[in-house]
Amino acid sequence: MIAEEVLKKIKPGAKVKVYEGKTPFTGLVIARKHGAEAGGTFTVRTIVAGVGVEKVYPVHSPAIIKVEVVSSPRNVHRSKLYFVRKISGTRIRQKLGTSL
Repeated sequence: MIAEEVLKKIKPGAKVKVYEGKTPFTGLVIARKHGAEAGGTFTVRTIVAGVGVEKVYPVHSPAIIKVEVVSSPRNVHRSKLYFVRKISGTRIRQKLGTSL
């Protein structure tokens, strides 16, 4: 389970580390859906070997060991950052102030 104080910090534009096994999945939160209710999820995106990888995590999943918020979003004006899929890493840093 994810702690309530960490759950409040998981917002679109935040960079997070999600521990669900031996190696953490580090990436940018591009969407948060349905809040803290039973079906709530958040989507994390990163680039692995030049290919974009997205994982959708349920908020109440017992498989998630821990979630660390590496950096908080600075200046995000949208709730869903799906446009990140089409732009480069340099452009993402310019727009959001974080790296992918």
